[in-house]
Amino acid sequence: MSLLKEFKEFAVKGNVMDLAVGVIIGGAFGKIVTSLVGDVVMPVVGFFLGGVNFTNLAVTLKEAHGTEPASTLKYGQFCQNVFDFLIVAAAVFVMVKLLNRMKRKHEEAPPPPVEATPSEKLLSEIRDLLRAGAAGK
Repeated sequence: MSLLKEFKEFAVKGNVMDLAVGVIIGGAFGKIVTSLVGDVVMPVVGFFLGGVNFTNLAVTLKEAHGTEPASTLKYGQFCQNVFDFLIVAAAVFVMVKLLNRMKRKHEEAPPPPVEATPSEKLLSEIRDLLRAGAAGK
């Protein structure tokens, strides 16, 4: 089997396509969450903390000298990324929980009763008659 044919078989399988769609949607979802945290949540948190902008918080480790830039520890950006992660994790948790609940409801639903076929009914009657005849002897 040629390498190209093997790759085509691999790429067209359902799991690979589902994964690709998940990655694309995940990237778009990440942008939405980043905007939510950066543009909505953090300004409110900053307001309640006295107008602090987290992304600008940093500690200068070494001052700038001439053309050499300053060395800074940007802990504010780290806090921003932690908030992003926590919101994404919470959203994914809620989504998985809802999907599991729907899956459980689907699994718990009893299957509809199956009607016995005419030949099964006849065989059951014969079995019952044979039992009754054997019990009477």
